[in-house]
Amino acid sequence: MRVHRIASVDYQSSTYPIYALSLGSDSSDVPCLAFIAGIHGLERIGSEVVLAFLDTLIQRLEWDQSLISGLEQLRLLFIPVANPVGSLNSTRSNGNHVDLMRNAPLDAESRPAFLVGGHRLHPRIPWYRGPEGAPMEIESQAVCDFVRRELLPAPFSILLDCHSGFGFDDRIWFPFAYSRRPIDHLSEVFALKRLLNQTYPHLHYLFEPQSLQYTTHGDLWDYLYLESLQRDTVFLPLTLEMGSWRWVKKNPRQLASVSGLFNPIIPHRLRRVLRQHIVMMEFLIRACRAWQQWCPQPTQRVFLQREALRHWYNT
Repeated sequence: MRVHRIASVDYQSSTYPIYALSLGSDSSDVPCLAFIAGIHGLERIGSEVVLAFLDTLIQRLEWDQSLISGLEQLRLLFIPVANPVGSLNSTRSNGNHVDLMRNAPLDAESRPAFLVGGHRLHPRIPWYRGPEGAPMEIESQAVCDFVRRELLPAPFSILLDCHSGFGFDDRIWFPFAYSRRPIDHLSEVFALKRLLNQTYPHLHYLFEPQSLQYTTHGDLWDYLYLESLQRDTVFLPLTLEMGSWRWVKKNPRQLASVSGLFNPIIPHRLRRVLRQHIVMMEFLIRACRAWQQWCPQPTQRVFLQREALRHWYNT
């Protein structure tokens, strides 16, 4: 394991580090899989899921020869807490009141939902994008630099960003968030969805483009995905949006706290969440390592593109 401090954030006379960890090959020609969490500090369950999965992998490295040998052809990357001040304060935004997932220099193609899609009205209103024309926040820039350095040079990479708080169902979102048009690698995303459904038919995730629910300004993964199109690579950024509303439905007392809207509070529900995503995350490891076995060939891409357009866009 290699540990790097990719940024330091100054806040109220203290300094808070952002750490990235990596396991596996350091070769530039192997596929990469990154797990990122804590971009919204209030959604601490994302960081807990990533740390629990990382702990599982570390324990297995003492005895699991298949994992050890598999890491010779793969690099795993982790940023468990991308917004340390937000995590400290249990806020969605960072210490400057900026929503890091609205902070990229990218405007939505059509007007997004009021406030939720990102705004520049006032820093104290949630979903604030930051001042117009200002540099990206330290945390956002550190994550972008990390992706450029570690993932975009790889021939194939997947990124899973862990969040909570939208709806009753667990969702896996893919770009775009700033546009309702399909991404260039729609056939690859559809092939990955189909592979997950065929391999684990009893796993329940709503796998869909984020724009089916709402559009936003300044999405980091849209920004980096568009940049990846200038390279000879396949970069698939995904967002795990854990449906926190069902936790509130089962325990309405969680409405009494802001944290309760986004995180499981009762211990047995927390334990259930920490284990329920392990199968999907293990699947991503195997799919990323074997990407050449399931990624569509040129002759298959047209067919899968048509299937995906019918499935997600009704065209």
